[in-house]
Amino acid sequence: MRRDVFQAIADPHRRDILALLARHPLPLNGIAGHFPISRPAVSKHVKILVECGLIEIRKRGRERVCEVQPEKLNEVSTWIEQYRQIWEQRFDRLDELLKELQTKELRP
Repeated sequence: MRRDVFQAIADPHRRDILALLARHPLPLNGIAGHFPISRPAVSKHVKILVECGLIEIRKRGRERVCEVQPEKLNEVSTWIEQYRQIWEQRFDRLDELLKELQTKELRP
């Protein structure tokens, strides 16, 4: 199954894992210790994040350390940007309308 970044960030546990790894890389056991869910559940979430390219697992000695790959979130940022522009245009039109109404109220 092909997964995308949007599926990855749809789950609050995966968003929390990303936030945790954004601070510093951790091994799987280190990640699991921060969550009230089972280690196999954390492993499944990490697997999805790896499939989406948001996390990379690297070997450091005997450990497998998970590191966040934040550049993959640019896809989300680009998608959100189009909506931000739409909302800014709407707010600009609302500002213009409010100014117009205030001007009409101030006229004798």
